[in-house]
Amino acid sequence: MEISDVKKGMHVIIDGDLYKVVDFLHVKPGKGSAFMQTKIKNVRTGATLERNFNTNYKCEEARITRQNMQYLYNDGSMFYFMDNNTYDQMEVPAEKIGDDKFFLIENNSVDFNMLDGEILGIQLPEKLEMTVQSIDVAATSGSSSKQMKDAVVETGLVVKVPLFINEGEKIIVTTDDGKYYSRG
Repeated sequence: MEISDVKKGMHVIIDGDLYKVVDFLHVKPGKGSAFMQTKIKNVRTGATLERNFNTNYKCEEARITRQNMQYLYNDGSMFYFMDNNTYDQMEVPAEKIGDDKFFLIENNSVDFNMLDGEILGIQLPEKLEMTVQSIDVAATSGSSSKQMKDAVVETGLVVKVPLFINEGEKIIVTTDDGKYYSRG
């Protein structure tokens, strides 16, 4: 496939490495030939590159598959998941999970992005309901509606929440930035 056929979110193989297209722009300058201005993220290393390609540059589209798994538990160094169809269990090193660990709740289902049996990462839902375990009591009350306090949710994630949120309440957290969205 030609680089001019890429779309945002597509996975492509460029120079033997797997990339996800973050952004692209087809540029037609007044002089010279057209080119593709891209922002691509290396799936394995996480490095983001901005790179220009001739519009006739050839790349290969990567066939990423999704596999639904149920999160069971972790022991600090390994995370354990179960395939809901075959009941096979899979161990995933903590380094592969990264900061997504803060959005894994026991017995919830998650989708794994996989390429030829290799785990590339977890596909998290856009928003997730979580239970507040503790609140920073040092937060001061005031008349400003923008005041926030720290809350620790069940996974250990610290979230800034409005002053009216209490321990034991369910809140909605956005998984892309880990911020409070609303009450649960």
